[in-house]
Amino acid sequence: MDAVFAWIDAIPAVVRIALIFVLVLLIIKRNWSLGNAFLAGSLGLGIVFGMGPLAIARSMGLALMHPKTLSLAAVVSLILVLSHCLENSGQMTRLLERFKGLIRNPKVNLVTFPALIGLLPMPGGAIFSAPMVKNLGHEHRLSSAHLSYINYWFRHIWEYWWPLYPGILLTTALADVDLWRLVAFTGPLTIVALVAGYWPLRGLIAVPVATGPRKAVLPFLKELAPIVFVIVFGLLLGLLFSGLFAPPLLSVAKETGLILALLIALFWVWRANRMDWNTRWRIVKNPALVKMVYMVAAILIFKGILEDSHAVAQVSREMLRWDMPLLPITMLLPFIVGGVAGITIAFVGTTFPILISLIDTMGNNALLLPYLMLALASGFAGVLVSPLHLCFLLSNQYFRTTLIPVYTIMLVPLLSLVIGAVVYFEMLCYWKG
Repeated sequence: MDAVFAWIDAIPAVVRIALIFVLVLLIIKRNWSLGNAFLAGSLGLGIVFGMGPLAIARSMGLALMHPKTLSLAAVVSLILVLSHCLENSGQMTRLLERFKGLIRNPKVNLVTFPALIGLLPMPGGAIFSAPMVKNLGHEHRLSSAHLSYINYWFRHIWEYWWPLYPGILLTTALADVDLWRLVAFTGPLTIVALVAGYWPLRGLIAVPVATGPRKAVLPFLKELAPIVFVIVFGLLLGLLFSGLFAPPLLSVAKETGLILALLIALFWVWRANRMDWNTRWRIVKNPALVKMVYMVAAILIFKGILEDSHAVAQVSREMLRWDMPLLPITMLLPFIVGGVAGITIAFVGTTFPILISLIDTMGNNALLLPYLMLALASGFAGVLVSPLHLCFLLSNQYFRTTLIPVYTIMLVPLLSLVIGAVVYFEMLCYWKG
């Protein structure tokens, strides 16, 4: 057995990490849950980097009991519960109905409906805006591929920075950066995605501005209020707790503020919509919540074993010896994993611990946020083209189109997004320098 471990130890750390990535991606391809994939990857990682069973078990236990793990699991669960409550109570439908007529330009309305749905991270959420996009799209005589593209692309314009998305929350936990500083750096990507996304539609949408009485804005704001409350009061409570908490609770002050804001918003939605206890309980015990909590825990276990096995340190030393450029690594690793897994939290959980360590080892800590921005943009570009992305599949199914026509429309926006992110990264580096 010692000879086997000696032989494994002789294999470069980069190769061992790559083999674990392949293992995780193969498991995902076989339709195992992401939680199982990351747990298997964690065990494999511990073995190939010489950790014994007790050391692996200890690392897993410490990762599971870490305050960040518990707080992230709570935040992600509450966000999903709130999303399902807004959907099941009909409040999301009312929100979109109240929005109709507020903006007089039908061209803007067409892309705004999926964008509004995108404010809440619901798995397969593109299906909720599809009927409204279809309704408005018929006025413009757009093809099925264009309608699917609109429904899919504009739903995801917020995922680079919106604080309710688990990928953003996980990034702040892994990098130990302030949520709102990350938001400030990644927010401009939404503008790039919006402008680039509208490019394929130029000249296709030519409907005159709507006439008739304008709807009142107050009913729309009333339906939107719980979402606004979570963001505003989550921020304020997080800042308050940051001033009140002492270590080790200080590390989860922001998440604690968000948890309280989500709980208040959840009870608000229950009361405002007179949801009975049976409906509430059915939503809370949804198996999807357990799967999401399991996935968050498995990702943080993976991160813990990456650190405890010293795998990241070995990879960093090898890449320094080989003089591998950090920029292409930052873009390629997240893009590949995002493309295979089809979900943001997967590429963040697997590649960011390695990238963060490389950034630190190469003395680029001052540029941590620009590199995280570039990694998020590249990884999410991979997620957008992934044939496993549930929103992509559901949107194409609804509009009766296939991947290739939508890929053709999406090519220019995707390239623009990646090029825009690189240009923005260079600007940030120049500004930081």
